Amino acid sequence: MEELITKNLEVKDDLKPQFHNEFNIFESTFLSRPIALRLWSSFFVILPIFVQAPWVRFQPISALCATFIILFVAFVMSRKEIDKWFIVGSLLLGVSGSWLGGCLFWGWLSAYPILHIPVEAVALPLAMVGLGTKWKIGSSFYISSLFGTAITDITIFLTGIMDQWKEVITADSDNAPLILQKTSENLIQLKSLSIIIIAALLLWFISREIFNIAITNSTNGKALLVSSYVIQTTLVVDGIFIFLAIIQPTFSGLV
Repeated sequence: MEELITKNLEVKDDLKPQFHNEFNIFESTFLSRPIALRLWSSFFVILPIFVQAPWVRFQPISALCATFIILFVAFVMSRKEIDKWFIVGSLLLGVSGSWLGGCLFWGWLSAYPILHIPVEAVALPLAMVGLGTKWKIGSSFYISSLFGTAITDITIFLTGIMDQWKEVITADSDNAPLILQKTSENLIQLKSLSIIIIAALLLWFISREIFNIAITNSTNGKALLVSSYVIQTTLVVDGIFIFLAIIQPTFSGLV
C-alpha cells in the first residue's frame, strides 16, 4: 500500500510541470486569438467615449493627468514576461496617445473643429516610429483610431454638420437642442445620407482588406488585426451616434 501511494504521488508530481506549461502556453497565446484581440481593441476604442468624454468636460486637467497613469500601467504590463500582458501594455500605449489628444482638444479647443485632427495627431510622429519597434501593436491602434476620426471629421464637414459644431459647443443649454434639431434634419437629406453611406462603405472595405492580409501568429499580423478591429469599431460607434442624432438630437455626442 505504501509503495502504491508513493507511486501515485510521483505521477502527480510529474504531471505538475505539464499542467503548468499548458497554462503558460494558454496565457501567452490568449491574445493571439482574433476574438481576444477584437475584444481588447474594441474595449479601448469605446472606453474614452464613456469615461474620457464626460470626465474631460468637467475636469479637463485631471483627465489630462490620467494620460500619465495610462502610460505607467502600459509600461508595467509590458515588463511582464507573459506575452499576453505585453500586448495589453502595447495597446494601452496606443490608448494613451488617443487619450492625450482627446483631452487637449475637448478640454480647451472644442470650439475650433478645424483643430480636431491636428490636435488628435499630437502623438503621430511617435506612433510612426513605433511601427518599426516592438510597440507596433499600440502604434497601429493609435494610427487606426486617428484614421477613423479623420474619416468621421471629413464626413461631418461634407454633410454640413461642421457648420453647426461651434454653434452647438458655444450655445447655452436652451439653444443647443434647437441647433441640434436643425442638424438632425440636415442628416436625413439625400446628399447627407449618400455621403454617410459612402464613408461607411469605405471604412468597412479598408477594415476588411487589412483583416484579409493579417497573419495571426505574427506580431505584424496582430498589429494589422488591431487596425482592422479599431476601424470596424469606429464605424459601429459612428453609426450609433448618427442614428441617435437623427432620432434624438441631444444624444448626438456634441452636448
